[in-house]
Amino acid sequence: MALAVAEAIRDNAILVAEAGTGTGKTFAYLVPALLAGGKVVISTGTKNLQDQLFQKDLPMVRDALKAPVSVALLKGRSNYVCHYHLSLAQSNGLFKTREDVKHLAKIVNYAKVTQSGDKSGLADVPENAPIWMHVTSTRDNCLGQECPQHNECFVLKARKEAMEADVVVVNHHLFFADVMLRDEGVAELLPACNTVIFDEAHQLPETASLFFGESLSTSQLFDLSQDARIEALSNAKDFAALPVACDELDKASRDLRLAFKKEGRMAAEATQSIKDFAPALKTLGEKLKNLAGMLEKQAERSEGLENCWQRAQALEAQLKVWISEQPSPPAPDGTTSQSTKPASGQVAGYLPPAGEGSGFVRWLEIFHHSLQLNTTPLSIADIFKKQISGHPRAWIFTSATLAVKQNFSHYQHEMGLTEARTACWDSPFNYQEQALLYVPSNLPEPNTEGYTDAVVQAALPLIEASQGRAFLLFTSLRAMQRAYEILQAEFDRKGLKYPLLIQGEGSRNELLTRFREHGNAVLLGSQSFWEGVDVRGEALSLVVIDKLPFAPPDDPVLAARIAELNRQGRNAFMEFQLPRAIINLKQGAGRLIRDEKDRGVLMICDPRLISKHYGKRIWQSLPPFKRTRVEAEAVAFFKPV
Repeated sequence: MALAVAEAIRDNAILVAEAGTGTGKTFAYLVPALLAGGKVVISTGTKNLQDQLFQKDLPMVRDALKAPVSVALLKGRSNYVCHYHLSLAQSNGLFKTREDVKHLAKIVNYAKVTQSGDKSGLADVPENAPIWMHVTSTRDNCLGQECPQHNECFVLKARKEAMEADVVVVNHHLFFADVMLRDEGVAELLPACNTVIFDEAHQLPETASLFFGESLSTSQLFDLSQDARIEALSNAKDFAALPVACDELDKASRDLRLAFKKEGRMAAEATQSIKDFAPALKTLGEKLKNLAGMLEKQAERSEGLENCWQRAQALEAQLKVWISEQPSPPAPDGTTSQSTKPASGQVAGYLPPAGEGSGFVRWLEIFHHSLQLNTTPLSIADIFKKQISGHPRAWIFTSATLAVKQNFSHYQHEMGLTEARTACWDSPFNYQEQALLYVPSNLPEPNTEGYTDAVVQAALPLIEASQGRAFLLFTSLRAMQRAYEILQAEFDRKGLKYPLLIQGEGSRNELLTRFREHGNAVLLGSQSFWEGVDVRGEALSLVVIDKLPFAPPDDPVLAARIAELNRQGRNAFMEFQLPRAIINLKQGAGRLIRDEKDRGVLMICDPRLISKHYGKRIWQSLPPFKRTRVEAEAVAFFKPV
């Protein structure tokens, strides 16, 4: 693999490389990248992986090679203390809890002594503490060169270090936010860069879709009104109408969210059946316009008020575009009048109309406390291809899960990498000896009532045989919660003392630490535990997967993509849905065997793996497990060898 990466760097080529668990793919791309010289940008899937690469893997390889390279870590601006917002937070004192006040004092002291300003360096204040929102900046509320503390800025310092370094470690969100928004400092790095490496590259289609589209959320509007209120307190105390306009925007944002009874995703067209949505959206537009007008009158009184006015204008323009693309509600005679679309180029920087044949889909996501209006491209291939063309450089895409039966065509088409070199290296682990794939007999079809109950009953004998030490991975939160309730009752009835952990009880890192420390725990997780989780040794010996991870068909983006592929006369299931499910399943299955001494059983409960014509394609894409359908054989696998 290292040789293939070296050749791609030498030829300024694109390489898509799958390397199974235990291959050592990090070393396989780091060694040639460091030896080749030139500037390298490495993008990882998460901030945790970013930190591991920067603090552990890179220094180890650099020292082993005695390579005289400088290394920098670059994160998004919300990871760095902002001097301006820190001083605002100190002066306005608008805190909800005593904990916030205590945390603020620690952050003030930290800002005086830290070199980086990275919030991960202050262990005394949790990374998810509410106070961080008040003392860091966002793309929206950063004052840029107008900031009175511009010269002390930690974000600018991190970017300067990245500009001067030979190797820069970023994450996918930062990379794409920057490529599209020219905001986070990566765009400045790329012109001088010889090699870009994406680790955990299977995440890119999802991340790129997020950033190649547009999103407007009520959270952004709440942030705007909060920042405007704080600025008004400091710089426009005599203008009483401004806080009132902020309160009105907050209420309109809340009312828009309350138009929906439950959380979830919804296509824009489906909102016609939500009677309160259209009037709430109209009111929101009016209140946002009103606040923008108020801010315009006060903008010259401070850089902060000027910034709030600019943001209000941008959000107002974005909202207008989203509304103008909305299908009009039916007229009294049952017909639908066509909305007036803005002329091309009328709102600079925003996306073309959505709808059939437009290449974009408009949809909403309803969260517990907020709502997001989205416009997403149906395909990112052409956009991404355009982004990586131009300056000659090497592009390396690697992950343990990119191919379907060693075929990369799905990933290449999705990412616009049809000309790329491809290569595949299997895991060096001995799956025939170390692992068993068990698909139980007589389970009902996954869409039948009581399916989750049947999954838990089928898994219980294996959980007892493995003495806990199990991950149960679910495709939905509802199934996970139901399984948790059944297991609690069964553990009590049978007197089983295995600690039972469930996603949501704490952060992922906290739960994994507890899981490892117990040594006999059973952990139930949904999507966030299917990948990026590394538990080695006997603490994890059983992985149970409830269903094949097909994306829900009511997802508006997926539905629009399927419709578009079918409209082109293609087979959306075989070309898109199945490959995606296989890649997700490979991620979940990859939790089991993490090193050459691990042993365990992978239990996939979904009968479609055996009963459907595509099932063979799925299990042939997994590592070469020994296979069984007999419960006694699966139970016997846990007996001492």
